[in-house]
Amino acid sequence: MKLDRFINRPVLSTVISIVIVILGILGLFTLPITQYPDIAPPTVSVRATYTGANAQTVLNSVIAPLEDQINGVENMMYMTSNASNNGSADISIYFKQGTDPDMAAVNVQNRVSMAQGLLPAEVTKIGVTTQKRQNSMLVVFAVYDAEDRYDQKFLENYAKINLIPEVQRVPGVGDANVLGTDYSMRIWLKPDVMAQYKLVPNDVSNVLAEQNVEAAPGSFGEQGNQSFQYTIRYKGRLQTAEEFDNIVVKALPDGEVLRLKDIADIELGRLTYNYVNKVNGHNAVACIVYQMPGTNATQTINDIQELLEKSELTMPPGMKVEVSMNANDFLYASIHEVIKTLLEAFILVFIVVYVFLQDLRSTLIPAIAIPVALIGTFFLLSLIGFSINLLTLCAMVLAIAIVVDDAIVVVEGVHAKLDQGYKSAKQASIDAMSELGGAIVSITLVMMSVFIPVSFMGGTAGIFYRQFGVTMAIAIGLSALNALTLSPALCAIFLKPHDEHAEKKTTFVSRFHTSFNVAYDSLLKSYKKRVLFFIQKKWLAFGTVIASVALLVFFMQVTPTGMVPNEDMGTIMGAVTLPPGASQERTIEIMERVDSLIASDPAVKSRTAITGFSFIGGQGPSYGSFIIKLKDWDERSMTQSAEVVYGSLFMRAQKVVKDAQVLFFTPPMIPGYSASSDIELNMQDKTGGSLEKFFEVSKDYMAALTARPEIKSAQTTFNPNFPQYMIDIDAAACKKVGISPSDILMTLQGYYGGLYASNFNRFGKMYRVMVQADPAMRANMESLKNIKVRNGNEMAPISQFITIEKVYGPDIISRFNMYTSLKVMVAPADGFTSGQALKALEEVASTTLPAGFGYELGGMAREEAETSGSTTGLIFVLCFVFVYLLLSAQYESYVLPLAVLLSIPFGLMGSFLFVQGWAALGSIPALKMILGTMSNNIYMQIALIMLMGLLAKNAILIVEFALDRRRMGMSITWAAVLGAAARLRPILMTSLAMVVGLLPMMFAFGVGAHGNRTLGTAAIGGMFVGMIFQILIVPALFVVFQYLQEKVKPIEWEDLDNSDLNTEIEQYAKK
Repeated sequence: MKLDRFINRPVLSTVISIVIVILGILGLFTLPITQYPDIAPPTVSVRATYTGANAQTVLNSVIAPLEDQINGVENMMYMTSNASNNGSADISIYFKQGTDPDMAAVNVQNRVSMAQGLLPAEVTKIGVTTQKRQNSMLVVFAVYDAEDRYDQKFLENYAKINLIPEVQRVPGVGDANVLGTDYSMRIWLKPDVMAQYKLVPNDVSNVLAEQNVEAAPGSFGEQGNQSFQYTIRYKGRLQTAEEFDNIVVKALPDGEVLRLKDIADIELGRLTYNYVNKVNGHNAVACIVYQMPGTNATQTINDIQELLEKSELTMPPGMKVEVSMNANDFLYASIHEVIKTLLEAFILVFIVVYVFLQDLRSTLIPAIAIPVALIGTFFLLSLIGFSINLLTLCAMVLAIAIVVDDAIVVVEGVHAKLDQGYKSAKQASIDAMSELGGAIVSITLVMMSVFIPVSFMGGTAGIFYRQFGVTMAIAIGLSALNALTLSPALCAIFLKPHDEHAEKKTTFVSRFHTSFNVAYDSLLKSYKKRVLFFIQKKWLAFGTVIASVALLVFFMQVTPTGMVPNEDMGTIMGAVTLPPGASQERTIEIMERVDSLIASDPAVKSRTAITGFSFIGGQGPSYGSFIIKLKDWDERSMTQSAEVVYGSLFMRAQKVVKDAQVLFFTPPMIPGYSASSDIELNMQDKTGGSLEKFFEVSKDYMAALTARPEIKSAQTTFNPNFPQYMIDIDAAACKKVGISPSDILMTLQGYYGGLYASNFNRFGKMYRVMVQADPAMRANMESLKNIKVRNGNEMAPISQFITIEKVYGPDIISRFNMYTSLKVMVAPADGFTSGQALKALEEVASTTLPAGFGYELGGMAREEAETSGSTTGLIFVLCFVFVYLLLSAQYESYVLPLAVLLSIPFGLMGSFLFVQGWAALGSIPALKMILGTMSNNIYMQIALIMLMGLLAKNAILIVEFALDRRRMGMSITWAAVLGAAARLRPILMTSLAMVVGLLPMMFAFGVGAHGNRTLGTAAIGGMFVGMIFQILIVPALFVVFQYLQEKVKPIEWEDLDNSDLNTEIEQYAKK
């Protein structure tokens, strides 16, 4: 290849590199920073409320008609729904990866409007909302009252009126939820007084409808030839409790007027009394902020934090903001780690190169090449719309090794020429490049071709691989550009011809160099002998290849698979579930006990407790949640990792709290799937039978699961034993006195369930007016005695028309893809991964589940099950095929590339070997806490794909040089031995540079350690084992395949200028 131009015009070469660097820096500043690329499936949620209804009613009247219509909407993956006893219906529809979330929401909205006519009037009055939901929580923050001055009501509304609107305006915020409720005008009715005046709840809502209204009476003097015109105003909706007090309910016969305050107590209260929040034991209100799909999460979080800090200054005295979960903490800490690793790798690589080349000048050349290629990569990343995330940064660390590679190959080639006695560095560079140019181009093509099939994968795993592969491919392409332009030009300028007769200075460095060179020469001699040995015993070479392939297949079977390793994210979630029917007061008491237990752990920084809501169970008085924020990673010791803390909290909670179930879990690695990192399993009942039967079947299945070694626990929060009362109306008795059964139900709903009667305006917002019996008047079953229903002019006690029996039922009924379902969270046992657990689920299901019952996976597990085995295998095959075809084209032979390909399995086997060894170390109890387990997850597969390219590269260099020598007329055997010997130094250099460069990754601790460790271990293992086998076996393979090739097509001798060959022949004459 004619590359003299770049060597003769060094300025041109440097300008090319400077331009690349400038573009890269521009790209770096414009790229968004996220933790992982956007991989959660787009979700649309449909919500409705049927006030006062129980779960079964909500399911039948709201969810069933909606689901019928929504089912099968374009690109839908699956759909789940929950109906709960507080009257709320919630349907979530999950869409395929890559669906436009806005279109999905519109399609769902259209389907929902088709079902509107079938829904109860109560539901449509409040409204059915459809919104796209981003599942990733960006920030959870709480406004709390550090000095205990304010009540819950004030805090919630302060947040709603003053904070949330501002947070919602921050660009990138999809939704901000307050775990609390609005103000509401509560009209607490007194049933006994109302009965005396012959009133029922409906009368009150009618009065509100006529007296609490906005009106448009018009104006005086319009077109009346007057000089003035006056607008007529009506006071409009009422605003304060006093105004509501004075509403006239009815005029009495004696001329008195009955006002609302006579039959009810009125206060500005809360809309519902479901939530109680505490932060570090103080009253608080928690807010969750969700991300808008396709925005820069990091930027958004920073803006939110800035806003919170600013608004904290203007808050009433004693109010503070506590951020209890923030996705950025982990992100910044891990990016910091990766950058540290980058620098460590850079320095280590520098040292390795210096030891081999022994002069600073030549060491500078690879050191200049690394930043140029890495920084340039950012420019192309921003062109194709990637982001800076953990994957692209890891790719950069791995790319260092490859980038150095190209530069080293060039520098070493020029050095070899100077060793042969060239007197001008420029001439040496030109000749070296003419030899190496072809090899560099073919190496680059091979390396890039390995990463190309990867980017065609679908699904979540595909997005991971694509981010990784494309980043690598870009870095490799740029590094090749460097190797062809900048490096040779620098060589021509920097390197000096070797001076044979100079005085040797005896410093420590030169003594070290001399001894190193002697050692290297003896190594080279023994290496040539070993290579000859393998060439003579060809069966041995082939035996080793076959053995390594067999070992590789064996390891692939035994190594556990996984998707993404769970990292210490600095946050732990907790969920508390009390026995069915427990009141809120009991729950609060237990929550306080658990809270003090968490507070006593030294690793905990702050804790937020939310009563009435659970991340995994649902909503209701018997549930509670915790968000625990741990101290910074630097402030915690090795034994205070999230796993250890959560283990110890779990154990202590088991001891202290006997009358509730307390679970702790770490949030999942990939935001947007489910609340915890366990496997989410949805049992399905397709028989349409009773919930009790379904629960029994599921309990048997869970028991069978827990018996398996792969599974630590299988738990469900579903419980069909919530105490309930069943009302039956005696229709005959009603008809005799002329009442319709619906009157009775309306009266019950008005007193017990609550009616949404009207609206009022205050603080610039609109709130609801709710009518309900006073809490003291509806405390138990006895209270029914006071409740009367009106027939004509008489009041009759309601108890004579209804009978009540005690029954049990569920608190929440869920469906998955339109079948009644029950969610089971399955945690894999320690030392087993999710892949093995999924297999166990399948095996147990086939033996224990009766006909008509099945399960489907949800969340992350569903993705994993779909992408795990088949596609990855296919990708590896594709990579092999690509490499093979490219090499065949290059060598003009279908046989010779086998010499390269057969050497790859060694490396892959090596990386499995190391990962297995590490996992074995990790299973020693003392080390388990520190090391954790390793699995064949996305990180490892990426390392393997990269190894295929790198190992092929080493083999290509050997084959390329052996071919050159063969063409000059050496025998095949000697060509192989000498070609390999000529390449030994650069191969050792590049491989050692890579192994040493990745050491900091293999021994990573702290943030994001598990992923880095898997990557580092797999890459180092593969490189090390692969290199040792390759340098010995490839020459032997070359001899065999070249021999076969020449049988087919005799070689054409090149009558070259044999000057450089003569020096080699002379060398052999000397020895």
